[in-house]
Amino acid sequence: MVLGLRQFSHRTGDAAGEPVLDANNGEELIHVQPGVAIALGSRAPEAPGTLYISTHQVIWLSDVERNKGYAVDFLSISLHAVSRDPEAYPSPCIYAQIETVAEEEGSDGSDSEYDETLDLSKVKEMRLVPSDPTQLDTLFEVFCECAELNPEPSEEEGEGGGHDWVFSADSMEREAGEGEEPDWHSNPTTSIGYSNGEHELAQNVLELQIHDQRFEDAEEMEHQESNSGHH
Repeated sequence: MVLGLRQFSHRTGDAAGEPVLDANNGEELIHVQPGVAIALGSRAPEAPGTLYISTHQVIWLSDVERNKGYAVDFLSISLHAVSRDPEAYPSPCIYAQIETVAEEEGSDGSDSEYDETLDLSKVKEMRLVPSDPTQLDTLFEVFCECAELNPEPSEEEGEGGGHDWVFSADSMEREAGEGEEPDWHSNPTTSIGYSNGEHELAQNVLELQIHDQRFEDAEEMEHQESNSGHH
């Protein structure tokens, strides 16, 4: 897997067709959305093209420049959301945060999102602006479905750990005592956004479970003491 955004120009037929997918590794085309502009970083949107969403990646191909296109693997997308707030961005869009090579290596170099020469390996944000805003919810659902097909690898996966982030209160108390953050992955629950790596929501839910358990234990003790007092 190539981390971050990258150039993509492999098309079927006479270079005007659909993107060439990695069928040997089971990649399948899930959704096609024409009339989608793309904005990388703080740059202005490029002329509309066609958005292709596969089981492995998001691909945007220009309708104007046939050799221009971009792709990013779902494993590189750390967050995606529907943006309809004009104060955040003028047009309704799918907003995505991208994990870059620079972030992985801890680089503190200049951000080329603001430079004249675009370095795709440093682009951290992407906006997909459909000409028909009513398609946003459909696009978001497809993003969520494909993100579920590409869970972030973890050491526990090889031991049957999976990606279920709802653990027992006892296990969370034990992890909290060790001072380590749990290895979990959130699930898309609303049309606001989906995060593949943010810990706050799950931690809050799990802390709630712990406090509920403590409340139940205290209530049970009070009930036992009350019964003892009647004998």
